[in-house]
Amino acid sequence: MNILSNLFSALVKPRCQLISILFSLIFFFQSCLYAQHEETAYFRDVTATHVPLDPDAHALDIALLDVDGDGDLDVILALESQPNRLYLNDGNGKLSWRKDVFLNKNHDTEHVRVADFNQDGIMDIVFVAEDDQHHEYYLGKGDGSFKNVSDRLLAKSEGNGLDVGDVNGDGLPDIVVGNSGTEGQNFLWMNDQDRPGFFIDATSSGLPQVNDASQSIKLADLDGDGNLDMVVGNEIPPNRLLINDGNGIFTENPDQLDLPVPLHTREVLTFDVDNDGDLDIIFTNLTSNGGPWEKDPRVRILINDGKANFKDETINRMPANKFSTYAGIPIDFDHDGDTDLLLSALKIPPFEPMQVQAYENDGKGNFKDVTSKVIPALTVGRSWGLAIGDLNGDGINDVLIGAWGSQARLLLGKKVGNQ
Repeated sequence: MNILSNLFSALVKPRCQLISILFSLIFFFQSCLYAQHEETAYFRDVTATHVPLDPDAHALDIALLDVDGDGDLDVILALESQPNRLYLNDGNGKLSWRKDVFLNKNHDTEHVRVADFNQDGIMDIVFVAEDDQHHEYYLGKGDGSFKNVSDRLLAKSEGNGLDVGDVNGDGLPDIVVGNSGTEGQNFLWMNDQDRPGFFIDATSSGLPQVNDASQSIKLADLDGDGNLDMVVGNEIPPNRLLINDGNGIFTENPDQLDLPVPLHTREVLTFDVDNDGDLDIIFTNLTSNGGPWEKDPRVRILINDGKANFKDETINRMPANKFSTYAGIPIDFDHDGDTDLLLSALKIPPFEPMQVQAYENDGKGNFKDVTSKVIPALTVGRSWGLAIGDLNGDGINDVLIGAWGSQARLLLGKKVGNQ
């Protein structure tokens, strides 16, 4: 009997150990796969623990601002069909929703920008809305609360683009609004030197009088003369390049903007793509706004010759893409000193959620799709506006991702390589 028992143990025990090892390996690989699902070497998706959950919200644009003076960045969301929102940061990137800070009414808000309009040392906020044309303007108090002064804005419009900056060199931030609809003239509102925080309508004297279907406006010094010029991204072609004379008078220069294919542009980005010291242009585009296939949605890259002449070099520099892109943001996610690119992405048609996309710059302005190694597999949605900043105080940029009818997401940046 003892001989049989010993023989049985000799046969069974190694098998049990083997099974135990196999289960351990399976658990290990499952853990690795789950970890890769929620994080990569570059980012960790902490949405479930750090962001108020609201998978049905339409957060179309984002601004990061320390609204309460505690030294960390809070989150301002421009929402469609809901009141605009403020998420307060606990200093570690965990966000909590402070309600009823902004007007508690549903509006079709598209964009948000921040600037110290009234020169009191505290940042203020402006929102623009599309369908219901209800723009909002708030003066910051520095304690996380705001004064609603929306009645100071000069006109209603189908606002789809927005930027702020000092366009006439008086030291005060001005406002440009991109409009669409039957009365799609864009607006230029100059900050009043005699009453900072109030505005003077300079549209008729400062901008070309044209009825565009604008979706994005970007102010940037494109010709290196110290003045803010303007790039206008339109839903209906063409996009426009406007050069500033230094006094806030903008003149269109169509011959300086190479547009070889018709575009439905949703965002204009300007940054030094090829590290030659001047600003280049990227247009993010749709095939259609959730409809059938119409235009080529490929992200376009236009290189500046240093004199604000922009040549479309997309074919040689940018990966081909079939997804549509409502927003993008420049960020050095691999910490190698040049600027990479993150892109929102939707499959249109039929308006399906997709993973946020990552394009890596080789330092000379040539981009490669590195989404699979950079973006966690979990980071999927109908992504919209993007904002970057250090939310958890570790010195590395994080990414807040807006979304249409899906959850806004937060990616915490990670140290990479020898950083």
